[in-house]
Amino acid sequence: MNRTGLFIALALFAVIGLLFGLYPELDMQLAALFYDPATKRFPMSSVGLAAFSRDAAMWIAWAFAAPSLVAFVVKMVRPDRPLLVKGRTMAFLLISIILAAGILTNLTFKTHWGRPRPAAVAEFNGPWPFKAWWDPRGACPKNCSFFSGEGATAYWTFAPAALTPPSVRPYAYAAAFVFGTVTSGLRMAFGGHFFTDVAIAGLVTFLVIWLLYALIYRWAWSRTSDAAIDAALTRAFWPLYRWRQKRRGHDVGPAPAV
Repeated sequence: MNRTGLFIALALFAVIGLLFGLYPELDMQLAALFYDPATKRFPMSSVGLAAFSRDAAMWIAWAFAAPSLVAFVVKMVRPDRPLLVKGRTMAFLLISIILAAGILTNLTFKTHWGRPRPAAVAEFNGPWPFKAWWDPRGACPKNCSFFSGEGATAYWTFAPAALTPPSVRPYAYAAAFVFGTVTSGLRMAFGGHFFTDVAIAGLVTFLVIWLLYALIYRWAWSRTSDAAIDAALTRAFWPLYRWRQKRRGHDVGPAPAV
């Protein structure tokens, strides 16, 4: 998560955005590689193994976040106990996946950006006209094409890769890139997304991860510690914990001093 990675991501964002903005037909040409004009469908969408791989990819990505999610829930129920996962690790992984794979995709763009999916455009036997990636005026009413939630989730594996030991981190980044790219390729093959949907999903996700890593680990003005996050959660969840204990006849008192 250094500046070189940031500059590469920004450069790719500019090149892809400008190229496919000026020549949106490139998206159609790439999608057409997976389309069968004879059957008027995307054949890979009916391949069972490919569908299983798509689902498995999401489970694998969320498996990296699961320990942090469990630690957060346990801390919420028992704030008197220390976190089961390091505070910064938990915050970094949970906030990044919620932002990249949840808020920015499903709650923001996919809900309000009406770009139809490849399988839904007229050129591929669908009901709606094609729209370039930058045009939100498509006819898709909800759960639209731009940008890919599954692509964002798959590329989110850059986040756990960033926490690996420095000696293996380049390999972890490479594995995250391959994982995200293969998963995104499957979405294209199914007719679920255009190239720009998955490419921009990956770049946005990387930028979110880069910024959060800098805020939590790198920049002195915002850098925090595992103990500080643990203490903050203890204070936040203590009132409800105390209320529950008082109902059981045991007052645990105010939150412990830090």
